[in-house]
Amino acid sequence: MKRLLSLGAAVRRLSARSCHRSVWASHGAERRAAVDLGGRKLEISTGKLARFADGCSVVQLGETSVMVTAVSKTKPSPSHFMPLVVDYRQKAAAAGRIPTNYLRREIGTTDLEILTSRLIDRSLRPLFPAGYFYDTQVLCNILAVDGVNDPDVLSINAASAALALSDIPWNGPVGAVRVGLVDGEFIVNPSRKEMSSSTLNLVVTGAPSSQVVMMEAAAENVLQQDFCHAVKVGVKHTQQIIHAIQQLAREQKVVKRTPSKLFSAPVEMVEYARQLATEKIYAVFTDFSHDKVSRDEAVNKTRLDTEEKMKEKFPQAEQFEVIEAFDVVLKEVFRNLVLNEYRRCDGRDLTSLRDISCEVDLFKPLHGSALFQRGQTQVLCTVTFDSIESSVKPDLITTALSGIKDKNFMLHYEFPPYATNETGKMGGLNRRELGHGALAEKALRPVIPKDFPFTIRVTSEVLESNGSSSMASACGGSLALMDAGVPISSAVAGVAIGLISKPNPEKASEIQDYRLLTDILGIEDYNGDMDFKMAGTSKGITALQADIKIPGLPLKIVMEAIQQATVAKKEILGIMNKTISKPRASRKENGPLVENVRVPMSRRARFVGPGGYNLRRLQAQTGVTISQVDEETFSIFAPTPSAMNEAQEFVTEICKDDQEQQLEFGAVYTATITEIRDVGVMVKLYPNMTPVLLHNSQLDHKRIKHPTALGLEVGQQIQVKYFGRDPTDGRMRLSRKVLQSPAATVVKTLSERQSITMGTPNGQPDGSS
Repeated sequence: MKRLLSLGAAVRRLSARSCHRSVWASHGAERRAAVDLGGRKLEISTGKLARFADGCSVVQLGETSVMVTAVSKTKPSPSHFMPLVVDYRQKAAAAGRIPTNYLRREIGTTDLEILTSRLIDRSLRPLFPAGYFYDTQVLCNILAVDGVNDPDVLSINAASAALALSDIPWNGPVGAVRVGLVDGEFIVNPSRKEMSSSTLNLVVTGAPSSQVVMMEAAAENVLQQDFCHAVKVGVKHTQQIIHAIQQLAREQKVVKRTPSKLFSAPVEMVEYARQLATEKIYAVFTDFSHDKVSRDEAVNKTRLDTEEKMKEKFPQAEQFEVIEAFDVVLKEVFRNLVLNEYRRCDGRDLTSLRDISCEVDLFKPLHGSALFQRGQTQVLCTVTFDSIESSVKPDLITTALSGIKDKNFMLHYEFPPYATNETGKMGGLNRRELGHGALAEKALRPVIPKDFPFTIRVTSEVLESNGSSSMASACGGSLALMDAGVPISSAVAGVAIGLISKPNPEKASEIQDYRLLTDILGIEDYNGDMDFKMAGTSKGITALQADIKIPGLPLKIVMEAIQQATVAKKEILGIMNKTISKPRASRKENGPLVENVRVPMSRRARFVGPGGYNLRRLQAQTGVTISQVDEETFSIFAPTPSAMNEAQEFVTEICKDDQEQQLEFGAVYTATITEIRDVGVMVKLYPNMTPVLLHNSQLDHKRIKHPTALGLEVGQQIQVKYFGRDPTDGRMRLSRKVLQSPAATVVKTLSERQSITMGTPNGQPDGSS
């Protein structure tokens, strides 16, 4: 028995080894393809690196290179969805740096890595076959970065090539480009320097036949016609990348594997579910009195009844097949209602908005607040001001790899479980929340003044959710900023457009009929083919994100969606303007303040204190934040007016003895010795002055080792000559040595009243001035 078991294990190892050999051997020789994109050469290669992976590709633009691998298991996953994982990781070595953390290794995941992973995922996921439930992992490894070309778009192309050149079932390839707009000219895959002056940052992923799979954009009020033209330019160039990948696949003679099973409901079970549930589901979806909760409860009641009867008729069926059969019928009824009857489940027509209400200044202590309600989606937005020192500072590696600099405006999005009547874990950050917050932040960033003296944080907390909470965050954030008195250039509104389409029976990749829906509900997003989110001002577009669930979208539908969103956006802005139409003229009285104070060079050492002690004490006692602007100017941020008053009193006290006396260069003054030191004596010219050092070398013409050699004592008055201040550190330059001569001289004594008294060398006053 043991021999049989060991023989079986050996056979399995041999089988696994031969499988890996076949994968390794299938990649064959190294192959390359080049694409000319706007005068820049993009090179795709395969067959050299990571040959044990199902697919591997390296894409290079300039000196930036990205390697992406794709591996998919041949055994089905227990989860009944497409278990695709995309990981984009920044490597410090690619930028010629060493991580600055304690371990000097790449630790954790940055926001940029998560957002880029989402970008790649959304470009790939729609093209996997329906029912392909096999664990699939796409890993993006940055090999080198030149500081000119960003690696994120290259990663999409490399992932597309890796999947297309593997045996993994996937209906690609796709191609991706970035489009910029500089001085009215569209630039494909612009350099980092060109992007710094671009008013548009559009990433578009295209499929064969000039279809759109994914779009992500940030823009500075770009006009609708310019934006549409940029999309067309981007899709046109993606076709060149697709053709290059297809050519490589033909050369490699790629043969896709046949999955052991594609998970779907059997036709006979779907037909039986259709007989049982169609009328009941139709009745629920045409009862416009339902809200989100009651509609879900009615659908679930029908689901339980239908599934129970299906289990009786098909006792051998798997649980997944029973659930999937009902879901197919549910989606069918829902979509036909829109396609055939132009009706939506809440009674609206296809282009109508839900009821919208807005409130501002909800809580007086807050710097700014707003509540935005659209149907059953409710978002509370707050604005907080802090010092410029509180701005987001990316780590050195992110800056080196992606050129991201400090930002003094941020929007944080929170989606607690109670927003959908659920329980769940609180804390931490998931990819969805990060993505939604980044989109709303893109929408608002272009209207924030560049020279605003504070760091601004907008928090968006979703209190109720029934679709389009990210666009509600953009609307609520705009209202809260105006309530806080931020002089934004224009109000911003956002809306989500949905799609219900009917594929061509003869060619599934073509759309036979479709309906676009304005301001979609959560159920319309779930059962629909697209979530097309767009935000902007009355003038133009500031942000766009298209999540497309079908393998591709014709440009015609994309253009219609942009037009429909523009109309809805203007209507929403009109409603918002009834609540607050422009920013408040001034910030709230309890808000923070920023003031610049001038500290003379001579007082800087005392102002800062030993090792920064005075500044730390001031910040601890008053809560202010102090930062140096230049040699003599410090910026003070105070969270409240009272804190600013305390800070000003402190600065006045520190600097008062220099805001007063105007000493005359070359004049002789009477100084009082306050301390004897080995290197000299500490003297004061007037009572409230900080003592300064009169060095041994300036006490007498004779060389002395200690001041007591001249009979000097604490409290003794001596005459010194003033030679201005040292230009490097602001210290007074005094000398007693130059007065050790018989020539008569006029002595000036500074009294406690800070007046100047004229006298003779022996210190006896004979008048005042």
